[in-house]
Formats: sequence, C-alpha cells, structure tokens
Amino acid sequence: MPISPTYTKTIIIPNSAIDDNGHVNNVTYVQWMQDIAVEHYASIGGIEAQGPASTWVIRKHSIEYFLPAFEGEEIEIRTWVENLRKVRSLRMYEFVRKSDGKTLVKGESDWVFVDAKTGMPKPIPQEVERIFTP
Repeated sequence: MPISPTYTKTIIIPNSAIDDNGHVNNVTYVQWMQDIAVEHYASIGGIEAQGPASTWVIRKHSIEYFLPAFEGEEIEIRTWVENLRKVRSLRMYEFVRKSDGKTLVKGESDWVFVDAKTGMPKPIPQEVERIFTP
C-alpha cells in the first residue's frame, strides 16, 4: 500500500519528445519520471524537510512500455511513494492517455537518501518520513 497520496500532472506531448519512430522517446519517459518526482517532493515540503546537507539520488529505474504516445496527445502522469526503508524509497509512476484511459507506461525508481557532500547513504530523517504520510 502506498505511503503517499498520488500526485498527478497532465501534459500535452510536445514535438521535442518525439523520436525517429514518430512516438515519445523512451529516454523522455525517464526524464518525466525524474521531473514529476522532484515536483511532487517539492510540493509537499520535501526540500525544506531534508535540509541543505542531504539529497536524493537514483539507484535504479525500471520501466515497462505498453503503448506508444504521440505528439499532441494529452497524458496524465501519476506518481506516489510506495515505501520508505532506512536509506531508500521506492517511487511508482503511471502514464495514462486521457482520451481513452489506457495505460501507456508503468515505472518505478529506487531512490537513495545521501549526504550531499560525501554522496554516502544516510538514514531518512523523521522530518522527511512525515511529509509522505497523509
């Protein structure tokens, strides 16, 4: 069960996201995953809660592509935090086409909480844990 409410954002696919195959480039989805994760975290006060001495880095992305998406289509990007562990957090993503409700892509990212100077993992502080609970 997710520990955070789902955060959503609707976008219209720009031409810049389209590759030589005429659909959204696979790498673009990774960028959108990172962008919405940061946007969600900032919107719930995460940056203030973590302080300047800490940050998050990606350990691993996993993406499953179901259907292509095309320029001009409206899609909803959904993200939520599935869990927090000592130094890690699993974040989930879904990309859904608004016109027919079909899921285009599902993904997840394993984030690691680290010391901003050393890059070494450090325990997620309670202040950060609290921002994710509804």
